[in-house]
Formats: sequence, C-alpha cells, structure tokens
Amino acid sequence: MLWLGLILLGGALRPGFSHATQFISELGERGSSTEVLIRTVAFGVTGFLYLCFAGALPRMFGGASLAVCAAFLLALEGTGRMGAGVFPCDPGCVRMSVTQDLHKWFATVGFLSGVLAAITWGLVFRRVPAFRSFSWPSIAAGAAALVSLLLMSWDGTALGAHGLFEHAASAILSVWVCVFATRLTRADNRRVA
Repeated sequence: MLWLGLILLGGALRPGFSHATQFISELGERGSSTEVLIRTVAFGVTGFLYLCFAGALPRMFGGASLAVCAAFLLALEGTGRMGAGVFPCDPGCVRMSVTQDLHKWFATVGFLSGVLAAITWGLVFRRVPAFRSFSWPSIAAGAAALVSLLLMSWDGTALGAHGLFEHAASAILSVWVCVFATRLTRADNRRVA
C-alpha cells in the first residue's frame, strides 16, 4: 500500500498531473518535481521490499518447486520496479534515449512478472489448505491486471486513458500482494505448507 500511497502523493504534489491520462513513470521522469520521491522511495524502496518478501516465501511454503518459481516471479517484479527507478523515463515518457528504453524494459518485466506471480501463486494456493480460498482471487487478480495492461497498450484506448489502465493494473497487483502478506501474518505456523 506504500506504493499506491506514494503514487497518490506524487500526483498531488505535481500540478496538473492526471492519473487517467499520464503514466506512473511520468511522476519520476527526469527533471520532474517529484522525481526523487518516486524514483527513490516509490520505485526503489518498494521494489526492495518486494525482494525481501519474495525471499521469505519459499521456506514458508516448504520449498515446493512451484512456490519457488512463484517467489522468483515476485522477486523479478521487485527487480523490475527498482530498475525502472534507476533508469527514469524522459519527460512525457516518449522514446528518446537509452535510459527511456531501459526504463520501459524494466517496467514491462516488472508488470509481466507481477501478473505471472499472482497467477502462479494462485496455483500454489490450490495445494495449501490454509490458502485454498485465495487461489481463484489470485488468478483473477493476475488476469485483471493483464487485461488492464493490454488496454493500456492498445492505441484505441478511449479518451487516451492509458494512465488509468496502468494505475488500475498497478493497484490490482499491489492490493493482491498486500492481501497475500496479510493472510500470511494470520497463518498459524511460520511454515504454512
């Protein structure tokens, strides 16, 4: 939820920013008034927190191969987020430089890994009684985020609302991770599988 709060804060601190028409990356674009906050804290710190969370998961789920794969995907999402913070997009996020290309590549890896992580964890949860009820919501979250990303990428997106679909995908995946973490804290054992 830190990620979503920082996006909202960045949008509030940036005059004229539109969550519907502008990308999250524009809050951290080179030279923006919110560049340091978004690149360092939003992308950097939250990406690192994803890595820490993902690192603890395989052991908690008994080291099962599918859980290891799912944790790796979640770690890759965090790495993608951190990389997107290291390499800022150009003003307006138009393709102008190598940095912009690297930013887009890391962001794409992060988003796609997040989608695959939610779906893969949904498959893991089917095998874990304490999490079985969270299986389909996890798969649905991954699918909904993927649809949002596809709509974001589609040139025919209504009213140029590319930012709205990117924000929706990010919110879906962030809420999913938060619910997952909350459920883990409520689990009876340190090792849930």
